[in-house]
Amino acid sequence: MKHTFPAFLLLALAVAVLFSFVVAAIAFALARWEGAAVPTALRRCGITFATGLTLCLAVLAALDRP
Repeated sequence: MKHTFPAFLLLALAVAVLFSFVVAAIAFALARWEGAAVPTALRRCGITFATGLTLCLAVLAALDRP
């Protein structure tokens, strides 16, 4: 089954962004709990968000291959 339906693509992207956001929020909380300053925690949060989103989209792209 080809996953080219617009509704499926939007849903998959929304789930990937939401999952990445949750992981980034957890990374921010862990960094603050560790005692890091807010700018450092935000940097870790951003890096984690980008990494999580890249990983989710790579998995989704791999699932679409025949």
